[in-house]
Order: sequence, then structure tokens, then C-alpha cells
Amino acid sequence: MTYTISEMTIEDYAEAYALWQRLPGIGISDADSSCAIGRFLERNPGLCFVARQGDAMVGTCLAGSDGRRGYLYHLAVDTSVRRQGIGQALVEKTFEALKDANIQKCHIMVFNDNALGLAFWQASGWKMRDDIAILSYDLVEPKKASPC
Repeated sequence: MTYTISEMTIEDYAEAYALWQRLPGIGISDADSSCAIGRFLERNPGLCFVARQGDAMVGTCLAGSDGRRGYLYHLAVDTSVRRQGIGQALVEKTFEALKDANIQKCHIMVFNDNALGLAFWQASGWKMRDDIAILSYDLVEPKKASPC
């Protein structure tokens, strides 16, 4: 079956969130609330995409930029339509948009225990880095952040 890719809007949020919830390896947090994703989409116009087969959302890829580097989040493809090139097409569309924004390098964070995700990214040409580590600091206690 064919699919279409279009820019993600906040109207896509409920379907995207439902997709993320049902897929293993996708980490969901307060940063994925409707308000937070709405702000993300506003700050990163033209960098986030959804894939649909008919009316059904079957994939997402969110990207952001700090002006120097791009960052991918929530590449997600419904398990029922995997291995049809949807994930790769979403990544390629996102790369085109990042290149158009003059971004030359992109990073992604993958959970260490997400073997399928790690295998996908490495098979797609991404390199594991052993020279850097990601560290996080909560500015607001989780679950105490304001919804918007």
C-alpha cells in the first residue's frame, strides 16, 4: 500500500501520541504533552513529518535544530507497516528539510535497550560515538511541570 508524507501539525498530535504509546522503544515524558509538542512544532517549522496510509497515521519523525546541529526525535513506524521504507523515507524528508535550513550534522538519542532502533540507525549509516556521553538535568521536577 502507498503512503504519503506531510508536515506535522498540532492537529496530528493525538494520533501521533497514540502511535508513540503503542510502540516499544519510544520514550514518552512530560516533554511530549500537547502543549510541549505544539511549542516544538512552532520553533521548528518544516522539520517534523507524519506518514499516512489512507487516513491512518503510520509514522512520525520530529526534528529540531539549535542553528548548528539537527536532532531527531520520535522516528516511529507502526509495526504493521514496517519494512516498507516508511522510516527511511521519513528520515530522508527530514534530512532534506535540515539541509535546506543549512544544518550540516544531525544527532539522535536512542535508548541503550532499544536493539531494533539501534540496529535501524546503524544500518542507515549512523555511527555510535564513544567520545561523547549524553547527560540530562531536570530544570523542573518531572510531573510538576506546567502543562503549557
